Amino acid sequence: MDVKKKEGISVLGSTGSIGINTLEILKRLKQRYTVVGLAAGRNVELLLDQILQTKPKIVSVESEKDAEWLKSKCGKGAPEILFGSGGAEKVASANDADVVVSAITGIAGLGPTLAAVKKGKRVALANKESMVSAGPLIREMAEKNGAKIIPVDSEHSGVFQCLSGINKEDIEKVILTASGGPFFRSSKEELAEKTLEEALNHPRWKMGEKVTVDSATMMNKGLELIEAHWLFDVKPDKLDVLIHPQSIVHALVILKDGSILAQLSATDMKIPIQYALTYPARISPAVSHLNLSEVGKLEFYPVDQKKFPLVDVARRVMEEGGSAPIALNAANEVANNAFRSRKIVFTDISAVVIKALEKHVQRPIKSLEDIYFVDRETRRQTRNILLKKELL
Repeated sequence: MDVKKKEGISVLGSTGSIGINTLEILKRLKQRYTVVGLAAGRNVELLLDQILQTKPKIVSVESEKDAEWLKSKCGKGAPEILFGSGGAEKVASANDADVVVSAITGIAGLGPTLAAVKKGKRVALANKESMVSAGPLIREMAEKNGAKIIPVDSEHSGVFQCLSGINKEDIEKVILTASGGPFFRSSKEELAEKTLEEALNHPRWKMGEKVTVDSATMMNKGLELIEAHWLFDVKPDKLDVLIHPQSIVHALVILKDGSILAQLSATDMKIPIQYALTYPARISPAVSHLNLSEVGKLEFYPVDQKKFPLVDVARRVMEEGGSAPIALNAANEVANNAFRSRKIVFTDISAVVIKALEKHVQRPIKSLEDIYFVDRETRRQTRNILLKKELL
Protein backbone atom coordinates (compact mmCIF):
# COMPACT_ATOMS: atom_id res chain seq x y z
CA MET A 1 0.00 0.00 0.00
CA ASP A 2 1.36 3.43 -0.98
CA VAL A 3 1.94 5.75 1.94
CA LYS A 4 1.58 9.40 1.05
CA LYS A 5 4.67 11.43 1.93
CA LYS A 6 4.14 13.91 4.73
CA GLU A 7 4.34 17.56 3.76
CA GLY A 8 7.11 19.55 5.42
CA ILE A 9 6.16 22.78 7.21
CA SER A 10 8.29 25.73 8.28
CA VAL A 11 6.67 28.10 10.79
CA LEU A 12 7.98 31.67 10.87
CA GLY A 13 6.95 33.40 14.08
CA SER A 14 6.39 30.09 15.86
CA THR A 15 6.11 31.60 19.36
CA GLY A 16 3.45 34.15 18.39
CA SER A 17 -0.31 33.63 18.40
CA ILE A 18 -0.53 32.35 14.80
CA GLY A 19 2.55 30.18 15.26
CA ILE A 20 1.27 28.58 18.47
CA ASN A 21 -2.10 27.83 16.86
CA THR A 22 -0.36 26.41 13.79
CA LEU A 23 1.72 24.00 15.86
CA GLU A 24 -1.39 22.87 17.73
CA ILE A 25 -3.02 22.06 14.39
CA LEU A 26 0.09 20.26 13.15
CA LYS A 27 0.22 18.17 16.31
CA ARG A 28 -3.31 16.96 15.57
CA LEU A 29 -2.46 16.36 11.90
CA LYS A 30 0.90 14.67 12.46
CA GLN A 31 -0.02 11.90 10.02
CA ARG A 32 -0.13 14.49 7.21
CA TYR A 33 2.59 16.98 8.16
CA THR A 34 6.02 17.19 9.71
CA VAL A 35 7.67 20.32 11.13
CA VAL A 36 10.86 21.11 9.20
CA GLY A 37 11.78 24.55 10.56
CA LEU A 38 10.91 27.09 13.23
CA ALA A 39 11.81 30.79 13.39
CA ALA A 40 11.11 32.94 16.44
CA GLY A 41 12.16 36.16 18.11
CA ARG A 42 13.21 36.34 21.76
CA ASN A 43 10.87 33.89 23.49
CA VAL A 44 13.53 31.21 23.57
CA GLU A 45 12.01 29.26 26.48
CA LEU A 46 8.84 28.59 24.50
CA LEU A 47 10.88 27.95 21.36
CA LEU A 48 12.92 25.34 23.24
CA ASP A 49 9.71 23.53 24.20
CA GLN A 50 8.58 23.65 20.57
CA ILE A 51 11.92 22.24 19.38
CA LEU A 52 11.72 19.35 21.84
CA GLN A 53 8.15 18.56 20.80
CA THR A 54 8.42 18.92 17.00
CA LYS A 55 12.10 18.04 16.37
CA PRO A 56 12.69 20.40 13.41
CA LYS A 57 15.82 20.23 11.25
CA ILE A 58 16.50 23.98 11.29
CA VAL A 59 15.71 26.79 13.75
CA SER A 60 16.36 30.52 13.87
CA VAL A 61 16.17 33.12 16.67
CA GLU A 62 16.73 36.85 16.79
CA SER A 63 20.15 37.05 18.44
CA GLU A 64 23.39 35.09 18.42
CA LYS A 65 23.32 34.94 22.22
CA ASP A 66 19.94 33.20 22.18
CA ALA A 67 21.15 30.83 19.47
CA GLU A 68 24.07 29.77 21.67
CA TRP A 69 21.72 29.31 24.64
CA LEU A 70 19.47 27.05 22.56
CA LYS A 71 22.42 24.98 21.38
CA SER A 72 23.50 24.42 24.97
CA LYS A 73 19.99 23.32 25.98
CA CYS A 74 19.36 21.06 23.00
CA GLY A 75 22.64 19.17 23.35
CA LYS A 76 23.68 16.51 20.84
CA GLY A 77 20.24 16.25 19.26
CA ALA A 78 20.13 19.95 18.41
CA PRO A 79 18.82 21.03 15.00
CA GLU A 80 20.79 23.51 12.93
CA ILE A 81 20.38 26.72 14.93
CA LEU A 82 20.80 30.09 13.19
CA PHE A 83 20.02 33.69 14.11
CA GLY A 84 19.00 37.03 12.65
CA SER A 85 17.10 37.82 9.45
CA GLY A 86 19.42 35.58 7.45
CA GLY A 87 18.59 32.66 9.73
CA ALA A 88 14.84 33.19 9.33
CA GLU A 89 15.27 33.34 5.56
CA LYS A 90 17.07 29.98 5.58
CA VAL A 91 14.22 28.46 7.61
CA ALA A 92 11.76 29.87 5.05
CA SER A 93 13.68 28.46 2.09
CA ALA A 94 14.56 25.05 3.58
CA ASN A 95 14.44 22.38 0.86
CA ASP A 96 12.16 20.08 2.85
CA ALA A 97 9.57 22.79 3.53
CA ASP A 98 6.60 22.40 1.20
CA VAL A 99 4.53 24.99 3.08
CA VAL A 100 5.83 28.08 4.88
CA VAL A 101 3.64 29.76 7.47
CA SER A 102 4.68 33.42 7.40
CA ALA A 103 3.65 34.88 10.76
CA ILE A 104 6.55 37.11 11.82
CA THR A 105 5.08 40.46 12.87
CA GLY A 106 5.92 43.65 10.96
CA ILE A 107 8.38 44.46 8.20
CA ALA A 108 10.77 41.92 9.76
CA GLY A 109 8.69 39.25 8.04
CA LEU A 110 9.32 40.60 4.54
CA GLY A 111 12.75 39.05 3.91
CA PRO A 112 11.74 35.53 5.03
CA THR A 113 8.47 35.75 3.10
CA LEU A 114 10.31 36.69 -0.09
CA ALA A 115 12.82 33.88 0.52
CA ALA A 116 9.95 31.38 0.57
CA VAL A 117 8.33 32.90 -2.51
CA LYS A 118 11.62 32.80 -4.45
CA LYS A 119 11.87 29.06 -3.76
CA GLY A 120 8.35 28.52 -5.11
CA LYS A 121 6.87 27.47 -1.77
CA ARG A 122 3.22 27.50 -0.82
CA VAL A 123 3.07 30.42 1.59
CA ALA A 124 0.38 30.59 4.27
CA LEU A 125 0.55 34.35 4.69
CA ALA A 126 -0.25 35.88 8.07
CA ASN A 127 2.24 38.75 7.77
CA LYS A 128 0.12 41.50 6.22
CA GLU A 129 2.94 44.06 6.50
CA SER A 130 4.91 42.21 3.83
CA MET A 131 2.12 42.52 1.29
CA VAL A 132 1.44 46.14 2.28
CA SER A 133 5.09 47.16 1.83
CA ALA A 134 6.02 44.94 -1.10
CA GLY A 135 2.80 43.77 -2.75
CA PRO A 136 3.96 44.28 -6.36
CA LEU A 137 7.33 42.63 -5.70
CA ILE A 138 5.80 39.62 -3.95
CA ARG A 139 3.24 39.11 -6.72
CA GLU A 140 5.93 39.33 -9.40
CA MET A 141 8.18 36.87 -7.54
CA ALA A 142 5.30 34.46 -6.94
CA GLU A 143 4.33 34.41 -10.61
CA LYS A 144 7.95 34.00 -11.70
CA ASN A 145 8.71 31.14 -9.32
CA GLY A 146 5.37 29.34 -9.17
CA ALA A 147 4.74 30.15 -5.50
CA LYS A 148 1.18 29.96 -4.21
CA ILE A 149 0.09 32.49 -1.57
CA ILE A 150 -2.84 31.43 0.61
CA PRO A 151 -4.03 34.10 3.08
CA VAL A 152 -4.33 33.25 6.76
CA ASP A 153 -6.05 36.37 8.09
CA SER A 154 -9.68 35.42 8.65
CA GLU A 155 -10.96 38.24 6.42
CA HIS A 156 -8.65 37.50 3.50
CA SER A 157 -9.26 33.78 3.86
CA GLY A 158 -12.96 34.60 3.60
CA VAL A 159 -12.44 36.67 0.44
CA PHE A 160 -10.21 33.94 -1.03
CA GLN A 161 -12.97 31.38 -0.52
CA CYS A 162 -15.76 33.65 -1.80
CA LEU A 163 -13.82 34.46 -4.99
CA SER A 164 -13.25 30.81 -5.90
CA GLY A 165 -14.69 30.32 -9.37
CA ILE A 166 -15.78 33.96 -9.70
CA ASN A 167 -14.89 36.02 -12.76
CA LYS A 168 -13.09 39.22 -11.81
CA GLU A 169 -15.32 41.33 -14.07
CA ASP A 170 -18.37 40.18 -12.09
CA ILE A 171 -17.08 41.69 -8.83
CA GLU A 172 -18.85 44.85 -7.73
CA LYS A 173 -17.34 45.14 -4.26
CA VAL A 174 -15.15 43.18 -1.84
CA ILE A 175 -15.93 43.94 1.80
CA LEU A 176 -13.69 43.11 4.74
CA THR A 177 -15.42 42.97 8.09
CA ALA A 178 -14.00 44.38 11.31
CA SER A 179 -15.03 43.65 14.87
CA GLY A 180 -14.61 47.32 15.72
CA GLY A 181 -12.11 46.41 18.42
CA PRO A 182 -12.45 47.26 22.11
CA PHE A 183 -13.41 50.91 21.47
CA PHE A 184 -16.17 50.54 18.89
CA ARG A 185 -18.83 51.85 21.29
CA SER A 186 -16.60 54.51 22.89
CA SER A 187 -17.00 58.17 21.95
CA LYS A 188 -14.24 60.08 20.17
CA GLU A 189 -13.70 62.13 23.34
CA GLU A 190 -13.21 59.00 25.44
CA LEU A 191 -10.47 57.58 23.21
CA ALA A 192 -7.73 59.89 24.54
CA GLU A 193 -8.14 58.37 28.01
CA LYS A 194 -7.94 54.74 26.91
CA THR A 195 -5.10 52.76 28.49
CA LEU A 196 -2.84 50.11 27.01
CA GLU A 197 -4.61 47.46 29.06
CA GLU A 198 -7.96 48.52 27.63
CA ALA A 199 -6.58 48.54 24.09
CA LEU A 200 -5.28 45.00 24.55
CA ASN A 201 -8.63 43.72 25.81
CA HIS A 202 -10.04 42.68 22.44
CA PRO A 203 -13.69 41.55 22.62
CA ARG A 204 -13.43 38.74 20.06
CA TRP A 205 -9.91 37.68 19.09
CA LYS A 206 -6.81 36.68 21.03
CA MET A 207 -3.82 38.07 19.14
CA GLY A 208 -0.33 39.47 19.67
CA GLU A 209 0.01 42.93 21.21
CA LYS A 210 0.95 44.79 18.03
CA VAL A 211 -1.98 43.56 15.96
CA THR A 212 -4.37 43.98 18.92
CA VAL A 213 -3.46 47.66 19.22
CA ASP A 214 -3.80 47.95 15.43
CA SER A 215 -7.28 46.52 15.82
CA ALA A 216 -8.10 49.12 18.47
CA THR A 217 -7.06 51.99 16.12
CA MET A 218 -8.50 50.06 13.14
CA MET A 219 -5.16 50.48 11.39
CA ASN A 220 -5.30 46.72 11.10
CA LYS A 221 -8.24 47.05 8.73
CA GLY A 222 -6.49 49.79 6.77
CA LEU A 223 -3.49 47.53 6.24
CA GLU A 224 -5.81 44.69 5.27
CA LEU A 225 -7.41 46.84 2.56
CA ILE A 226 -3.99 47.37 0.96
CA GLU A 227 -3.16 43.69 1.39
CA ALA A 228 -6.43 42.68 -0.30
CA HIS A 229 -5.67 45.01 -3.21
CA TRP A 230 -2.47 43.07 -3.97
CA LEU A 231 -3.62 39.59 -2.96
CA PHE A 232 -6.71 39.58 -5.16
CA ASP A 233 -5.84 42.21 -7.79
CA VAL A 234 -8.95 44.21 -6.87
CA LYS A 235 -9.01 47.94 -7.59
CA PRO A 236 -9.10 50.28 -4.55
CA ASP A 237 -12.58 51.61 -5.39
CA LYS A 238 -13.96 48.08 -5.19
CA LEU A 239 -12.69 47.50 -1.64
CA ASP A 240 -14.55 48.48 1.52
CA VAL A 241 -14.86 47.81 5.25
CA LEU A 242 -17.90 47.19 7.45
CA ILE A 243 -17.86 46.89 11.22
CA HIS A 244 -19.43 43.60 12.29
CA PRO A 245 -19.16 43.24 16.09
CA GLN A 246 -20.11 39.54 16.15
CA SER A 247 -17.09 38.53 13.98
CA ILE A 248 -19.08 35.71 12.39
CA VAL A 249 -19.12 37.00 8.80
CA HIS A 250 -15.49 37.44 7.81
CA ALA A 251 -15.87 38.72 4.26
CA LEU A 252 -18.52 39.66 1.71
CA VAL A 253 -18.30 39.81 -2.06
CA ILE A 254 -21.00 41.76 -3.90
CA LEU A 255 -21.47 40.69 -7.53
CA LYS A 256 -22.71 42.92 -10.32
CA ASP A 257 -26.09 41.14 -10.48
CA GLY A 258 -26.76 42.10 -6.85
CA SER A 259 -25.88 38.73 -5.33
CA ILE A 260 -23.80 38.81 -2.15
CA LEU A 261 -21.47 35.96 -1.23
CA ALA A 262 -20.39 35.67 2.41
CA GLN A 263 -17.99 33.47 4.34
CA LEU A 264 -19.05 32.64 7.89
CA SER A 265 -17.32 30.60 10.56
CA ALA A 266 -16.71 30.47 14.28
CA THR A 267 -14.40 33.13 15.71
CA ASP A 268 -11.31 30.94 15.87
CA MET A 269 -8.06 31.46 13.93
CA LYS A 270 -7.48 27.71 13.73
CA ILE A 271 -10.05 27.54 10.92
CA PRO A 272 -8.30 29.83 8.39
CA ILE A 273 -4.86 28.59 9.45
CA GLN A 274 -5.87 24.98 8.82
CA TYR A 275 -7.44 25.85 5.48
CA ALA A 276 -4.22 27.55 4.35
CA LEU A 277 -2.29 24.41 5.29
CA THR A 278 -4.63 21.87 3.70
CA TYR A 279 -5.78 23.88 0.65
CA PRO A 280 -7.52 22.88 -1.54
CA ALA A 281 -8.63 20.03 0.74
CA ARG A 282 -10.98 20.63 3.66
CA ILE A 283 -10.85 18.53 6.80
CA SER A 284 -12.63 18.69 10.15
CA PRO A 285 -11.17 21.31 12.47
CA ALA A 286 -10.49 20.93 16.18
CA VAL A 287 -13.11 23.58 16.94
CA SER A 288 -16.89 23.47 17.14
CA HIS A 289 -18.80 24.23 13.96
CA LEU A 290 -20.78 27.43 13.86
CA ASN A 291 -24.38 26.90 15.00
CA LEU A 292 -26.44 29.54 13.23
CA SER A 293 -29.47 28.93 15.44
CA GLU A 294 -27.39 30.12 18.40
CA VAL A 295 -25.78 33.12 16.70
CA GLY A 296 -28.67 35.55 17.13
CA LYS A 297 -28.36 38.89 15.37
CA LEU A 298 -25.68 39.88 12.90
CA GLU A 299 -24.97 43.62 12.84
CA PHE A 300 -23.12 45.74 10.28
CA TYR A 301 -22.08 49.38 10.60
CA PRO A 302 -20.02 51.85 8.57
CA VAL A 303 -16.65 52.93 9.94
CA ASP A 304 -16.75 56.21 11.91
CA GLN A 305 -13.87 58.05 10.23
CA LYS A 306 -13.74 60.69 12.95
CA LYS A 307 -13.06 58.03 15.59
CA PHE A 308 -10.94 55.79 13.38
CA PRO A 309 -9.25 58.05 10.79
CA LEU A 310 -6.53 55.55 9.88
CA VAL A 311 -8.89 53.47 7.72
CA ASP A 312 -9.44 56.42 5.41
CA VAL A 313 -5.72 57.30 5.57
CA ALA A 314 -4.89 53.75 4.43
CA ARG A 315 -7.41 54.02 1.60
CA ARG A 316 -5.78 57.23 0.33
CA VAL A 317 -2.35 55.61 0.60
CA MET A 318 -3.58 52.57 -1.33
CA GLU A 319 -4.82 54.83 -4.13
CA GLU A 320 -1.56 56.81 -4.15
CA GLY A 321 0.62 53.70 -4.29
CA GLY A 322 4.36 53.94 -4.85
CA SER A 323 6.30 54.34 -1.63
CA ALA A 324 3.32 55.59 0.40
CA PRO A 325 2.19 52.16 1.71
CA ILE A 326 5.73 51.47 2.93
CA ALA A 327 5.75 54.79 4.79
CA LEU A 328 2.32 54.11 6.27
CA ASN A 329 3.38 50.72 7.61
CA ALA A 330 6.69 52.01 9.01
CA ALA A 331 5.12 55.03 10.72
CA ASN A 332 2.41 52.86 12.23
CA GLU A 333 4.90 50.31 13.58
CA VAL A 334 6.84 53.10 15.34
CA ALA A 335 3.70 54.79 16.72
CA ASN A 336 2.14 51.50 17.79
CA ASN A 337 5.32 50.55 19.65
CA ALA A 338 5.48 53.99 21.30
CA PHE A 339 1.98 53.50 22.67
CA ARG A 340 2.79 49.98 23.88
CA SER A 341 5.89 51.47 25.58
CA ARG A 342 3.58 54.05 27.26
CA LYS A 343 5.35 56.99 25.61
CA ILE A 344 2.23 58.40 23.94
CA VAL A 345 -1.53 58.24 24.51
CA PHE A 346 -3.88 56.20 22.35
CA THR A 347 -5.07 59.02 20.08
CA ASP A 348 -1.46 60.03 19.42
CA ILE A 349 -1.01 56.89 17.32
CA SER A 350 -3.13 58.21 14.46
CA ALA A 351 -1.73 61.74 14.87
CA VAL A 352 1.85 60.47 14.57
CA VAL A 353 1.06 58.36 11.50
CA ILE A 354 -0.71 61.23 9.76
CA LYS A 355 2.13 63.66 10.53
CA ALA A 356 4.72 61.16 9.22
CA LEU A 357 2.80 60.75 5.97
CA GLU A 358 2.63 64.53 5.56
CA LYS A 359 6.42 64.58 5.65
CA HIS A 360 6.82 61.62 3.29
CA VAL A 361 8.17 62.35 -0.18
CA GLN A 362 6.94 59.92 -2.83
CA ARG A 363 9.69 57.95 -4.59
CA PRO A 364 9.74 55.10 -7.13
CA ILE A 365 10.08 51.56 -5.80
CA LYS A 366 12.07 49.28 -8.08
CA SER A 367 13.79 46.89 -5.67
CA LEU A 368 13.84 45.42 -2.18
CA GLU A 369 16.59 47.92 -1.31
CA ASP A 370 14.23 50.78 -2.20
CA ILE A 371 11.61 49.34 0.16
CA TYR A 372 14.04 49.06 3.05
CA PHE A 373 15.35 52.59 2.38
CA VAL A 374 11.86 54.11 2.62
CA ASP A 375 11.14 52.00 5.69
CA ARG A 376 14.31 53.21 7.47
CA GLU A 377 13.81 56.84 6.53
CA THR A 378 10.17 56.84 7.61
CA ARG A 379 11.05 55.25 10.94
CA ARG A 380 13.73 57.89 11.49
CA GLN A 381 11.31 60.68 10.61
CA THR A 382 8.59 59.21 12.83
CA ARG A 383 10.94 58.90 15.80
CA ASN A 384 11.87 62.56 15.29
CA ILE A 385 8.18 63.48 15.37
CA LEU A 386 7.84 61.63 18.66
CA LEU A 387 10.99 63.24 20.04
CA LYS A 388 9.91 66.77 19.10
CA LYS A 389 6.23 66.08 19.88
CA GLU A 390 5.16 67.50 16.51
CA LEU A 391 1.54 66.42 16.89
CA LEU A 392 -0.28 69.76 16.80
